[in-house]
Amino acid sequence: MASTPAGDIIQSIGGAGNVVALTHCATRLRFTLKDASVIDQAEVEAIPAVLGAVPQSGDRFQVVIGGAVETVYNEILALPSMKNVGSGESADDIKAAARAKGPRGKFAGLDTFFEVLSDSFRPILGALLGASLFITFMALMATLGVIPAWNAPGVTLEPGWAFINLMWQGVFVFLPLMVAYNASKRLGADPWVGFGIMAVVMLPGFSALAASDGAQTVFDGKAAIVSIFGLPLTVTDYSSQVFPPLLMAAALGLLTKGLKKIIPASVQLIFVPFLSMLVMIPVTAFLIGPIGVFGGAAIGEFLKSINDFSPLIFAIVIPLAYPFMVPLGLHWPLNAVMLLNIQSLGYDFIQGPMGAWNFACFGATAGVLVLAIRAKNSQMKQTATGALAAGLLGGISEPSLYGIHLRFKRIYPRMLVGCLVGGVIIGLGGGVTTNAFVFTSLLTIPAFNNIPLYAVAVAASFFTAMILVILSGYLSPEQKAEAAAQLAADTAAENATSTPVAAAVAAPVAAAGTSAVAAELAGAGTATLVATVLATIGSPVAGIVVPLADVPDPVFSKGIVGLGVGVDPTEDTVYAPAAGKVLVAQPTGHAFGLRLDSGVEMLIHVGIDTVNLAGKGFDVKVKAGDRVDEGTALVTFDRAIIEAAGYSLVTPVLVTNPKKFGSIDPAASGQVSVGSPLITVTAK
Repeated sequence: MASTPAGDIIQSIGGAGNVVALTHCATRLRFTLKDASVIDQAEVEAIPAVLGAVPQSGDRFQVVIGGAVETVYNEILALPSMKNVGSGESADDIKAAARAKGPRGKFAGLDTFFEVLSDSFRPILGALLGASLFITFMALMATLGVIPAWNAPGVTLEPGWAFINLMWQGVFVFLPLMVAYNASKRLGADPWVGFGIMAVVMLPGFSALAASDGAQTVFDGKAAIVSIFGLPLTVTDYSSQVFPPLLMAAALGLLTKGLKKIIPASVQLIFVPFLSMLVMIPVTAFLIGPIGVFGGAAIGEFLKSINDFSPLIFAIVIPLAYPFMVPLGLHWPLNAVMLLNIQSLGYDFIQGPMGAWNFACFGATAGVLVLAIRAKNSQMKQTATGALAAGLLGGISEPSLYGIHLRFKRIYPRMLVGCLVGGVIIGLGGGVTTNAFVFTSLLTIPAFNNIPLYAVAVAASFFTAMILVILSGYLSPEQKAEAAAQLAADTAAENATSTPVAAAVAAPVAAAGTSAVAAELAGAGTATLVATVLATIGSPVAGIVVPLADVPDPVFSKGIVGLGVGVDPTEDTVYAPAAGKVLVAQPTGHAFGLRLDSGVEMLIHVGIDTVNLAGKGFDVKVKAGDRVDEGTALVTFDRAIIEAAGYSLVTPVLVTNPKKFGSIDPAASGQVSVGSPLITVTAK
């Protein structure tokens, strides 16, 4: 059966039995695992559907998919092996064990805090994006003079335009209810109870209390104090608020857990919701709601004071901070502040500078795409194309960030220059604001008050980052060598699969889906400049010769990767069999691809399935791109660790471009020492 992305991902993270919980955001699968240490990150990232992988503390692991994340998520849940996920050790048990380890537990708690924020907004991001485009359309119509300033006080729109204007209000006005539902669910409470509690303070009857006899207006008319049984109740507008439902859900989650401990299970269905509402409705109305509203407003006012003091400083700091905030999830609180600004001030001043970061991010991706097209790197071209489309059309930076930028560290400095240029332009222009919570993309440029200034700034960010990446490149010297090998492998694979026999051979290799096979293919497909060679290759390791047919792996024993022999090592160091260049040096130490000066291309694979050790027991001595001489040490391995893990030490030594030669024949049997003749390569 052909492998699928869903199956490959689950297998690469240790199988369904290693999964405690799984959720997803706009671009990423979020796993909570029993043991994240078993994962080989390179193996996960080698899966074609995966843009990148992000290990986190507390046995959490994120797999970046991009726009197709929901499809892959559903396919994973549909796997038969995933039906029992969650049985055995619970997520709470796993977290408690992590906290018991000290500092790791503290970081796990921090991860949980930001995951709650993320999971509270993630399910409604689509609705927010759709609603923001309606606002963008209304702003564009007002700019073109088709309608009056639709958001100005006292403006009355014609019924048709008034109806269009209602299309975004359903999302933003009732945003607290959506957040309350998601946050309550994430924190273990009944989401509909959380919804119902928040709904009380949004009822017209609650707002009408502000008109009661004796009510006192406070905060410049934004709220009123009403006496309820002698207690002061603050009545204010909770539309579009996000901090009150988040605080309410946190308290509700704790209360729910407490009630379930003291109420018998047989009557929990009735009394847990009742007592939760009995406690939380007054607490939310009298205490949590006002704290959330005015506490959030204080944060917004603090940021506004900085912006008012110096729009230039603010416009520089925000885009330079975002590239470091987004990977850590620290941008979620700012998103909440943006929504609050729109509700309380009628506009937001953070999203404009944020746009400079987003477009610098997309520009860097565009630069990578140009270079990938030039280099004929099909995998990177596909990754960059998807990430760029998600960015320019949806304003989503995660596919670019996790799929490309964090994997190639040369990109970040160039991208930061783009952030700086755009921020300076916005700051010198006095800043820009927007009346909507928008995803900063091409489609939402009309949502900003100073469209020319904003458009020039984001264009400058985009093209600055793009040009710098194109001029300087995004690959380190080692990565360039690996990319060249991969390009040759891709070309050879395309040529090979043009015949029925080659297609049959390619199928089991594709099914393997591991970084080890990727390394082998990189060697197998690399072209050579020497057409006719006669050579004798020495053994790279001392040991006992094993005929290729007896190597305990069908990918090797059938000659799919290349022709040669196996060696069962008696010593612990693998050496270069002749002078040449290292094409592939896996960081896990299990596989090396070499191009010898004779034109022979080789794969030396230390052990079988040893990629699963993730480098444990291996001490790598070289890197891709290095020149080596005969006898240069490639890697030292710990036999005891490999054998204790149950893996065979038989080391395939293969010529991966055998078609260039007449025949590839064993030159020895039995015991061999380092440098002893091992393989004979004859000319055509």
